[in-house]
Amino acid sequence: MNDQDWNIGRLMGTSGSYWQACTLHAGVKLDIFTQIGDEDLDAQTVAERLQGDLRGVEMLLNALTAMQLLNKSEGRFRNSEFARKVLVKDAPQYMGYMIKHHHYLVESWAHLDQAVQTGRPVRKRSVQADDDRRESFLMGMFNNAMGTAPQVAKIVDLTGRRNLLDLGGGPGTYAIHFCKINKQLQAVVYDLPTTRPFAEKVISNFGLSDRIAFKGGDFLAEELQGSFDVVWLSHILHAEAPADCHRMIRKAAAALEPGGLMVIHDFILENTMDGPTFPALFALNMLIGTPAGQSYSEDQIMDMLAQAGIDQTTRLPFRGPTESGIITGIKS
Repeated sequence: MNDQDWNIGRLMGTSGSYWQACTLHAGVKLDIFTQIGDEDLDAQTVAERLQGDLRGVEMLLNALTAMQLLNKSEGRFRNSEFARKVLVKDAPQYMGYMIKHHHYLVESWAHLDQAVQTGRPVRKRSVQADDDRRESFLMGMFNNAMGTAPQVAKIVDLTGRRNLLDLGGGPGTYAIHFCKINKQLQAVVYDLPTTRPFAEKVISNFGLSDRIAFKGGDFLAEELQGSFDVVWLSHILHAEAPADCHRMIRKAAAALEPGGLMVIHDFILENTMDGPTFPALFALNMLIGTPAGQSYSEDQIMDMLAQAGIDQTTRLPFRGPTESGIITGIKS
């Protein structure tokens, strides 16, 4: 993008873009899309179901219609086809938890200037917050991974690999999809003990409890136990400082057998550090929410791997919906 791509309209649209975001957040938090479901409802009925104020509910319904998430005809509102797929609870592609997680980030983003001036976070990490925020974070990560993991599992070749460590794997979504495609594969999901009930429930729901185990612990504070021929690190580097990332990758490499495969999946910046847009903005999200997290460039990640004894590093031809990328390497 250059200066000619900007104009007053775009500038004001960007400045006020949070209006649309907050409108979407409110619709999800109030569960409007689920309340409507497959019905055509007038504003009065929706307000009664929400136990909400008719004037406020009708304004929100009209705004969601203007955003083309609802359709309106003769005073009655209906979910758009897209909203039925991703904003109605129990829909296979439901993204509401991730949207609620974004809602909980809004307050801290309003203090970005403070984080920039002090270099210190202005919010608590989601896993340390109240139950609803923690659920929104964990289920949001699950929602996101469910959209990406089936594609990733086809791209990352695990032919002949037998033991996978999913480091910081949360509910184990990627381990699940790797095991679904690679029938010979066993996996261990390693994450904080508070994640165990959620992870074991998800793994059980996929019928993979006999092949995927959960190990609770802090991978920064503890040594990794066991021996693996694949280590998968998805979206965990960005939460940590460079020194901790180096330490984490060295620990992962120590748990990897010679000839084993290490796979990094994260928001990867260009080596100039000024793009793509989402990883660059996500770096600010880490500034706001972590003591020293950031987005890393391809060169930075490959250097971390090299220092841990991982060579033959390769950037796979994969680009996720939020500009995530994958880098692989082999333990020498």
